[in-house]
Amino acid sequence: MSKYLSTALIILIVFTGILSIGLGSVPIELSQIFSLNKEPEFIKTIIYEIRLPRILMAILIGMMLSSSGVVVQAVFQNPLADPYIIGIAASATFGAVVAYILKLPDLMYGILAFFSCILSTFIIFKISNKNGKVNITTLLIVGIAVSSFIGAFTSFSMYMIGEESFKITMWLMGYLGNATWKKVLMLIFPLIFSMIFFYLQRTQLDALLSGDEEAHSLGVDVQKLKIKVLSVSALVVAFSVAFSGMIGFVGLIIPHAIRMITGPSNSKLLPNAALAGGFFLLICDTIGRMVLAPVEIPIGVVTAFFGAPFFLYLAFKKKGDR
Repeated sequence: MSKYLSTALIILIVFTGILSIGLGSVPIELSQIFSLNKEPEFIKTIIYEIRLPRILMAILIGMMLSSSGVVVQAVFQNPLADPYIIGIAASATFGAVVAYILKLPDLMYGILAFFSCILSTFIIFKISNKNGKVNITTLLIVGIAVSSFIGAFTSFSMYMIGEESFKITMWLMGYLGNATWKKVLMLIFPLIFSMIFFYLQRTQLDALLSGDEEAHSLGVDVQKLKIKVLSVSALVVAFSVAFSGMIGFVGLIIPHAIRMITGPSNSKLLPNAALAGGFFLLICDTIGRMVLAPVEIPIGVVTAFFGAPFFLYLAFKKKGDR
């Protein structure tokens, strides 16, 4: 089954993406999508300027979050590790909010989010790492503490903004309605860079799954690898959060689900998890647009609806395995 998984996921993404173009408060028939030259100008605007950038942005961010989840779980050697749960995403949010307050260009949202993100990533990694091993309880506690601490600054910043704070509130819940072609282009570069980098490190990441000592005996510079991988993961999470807000559980659900199909080898897990993440977030965004149309459900709410029960399942399963 895993042999044809990538092909099946690509077909599903294309098929769902085409269907999603026609779904929304203004329904568009498939015949209209494929005969745009004959359609009114407002139909072309809806398709090219609103829905297509949003669909592509959902796919790209889903790929970024799920691939990041794969490597974070490998580094911390635990399936419960996720950029959202352990507090990495919250720090990226703070950086993006600062960029909003300073009225900086779109690119600076990602850059400030990255600096904020990478700082908290290594704080979390350093505190949770004891004698080369990460205690998952400590990891979750530290993640919650970091999220709460940074969240306080984010909340204060929103308070200082005043009447416009509702825009940030909507964004914090996960929002893709502000998608543009410019943002899509800015997301493509960190995605391509991160996927190439992660894939080149796939054998070393596989070695980490056996434990730090085993990886070290195989010639892997464990600390250097973890620093490099977490840095690139922070970059990916930062740009995702900067342009779409807090979208949780993608990096938790997808890697675990795909791992059950392909196995733990990152040669198959990484590309398939990325594609599945893009497909999953596209589905979630389409659901969010359709359920209460014309009112939108924030995409972060939809992913949490699926992710929270899955997280509990993993937590209790891990407890039962002891």
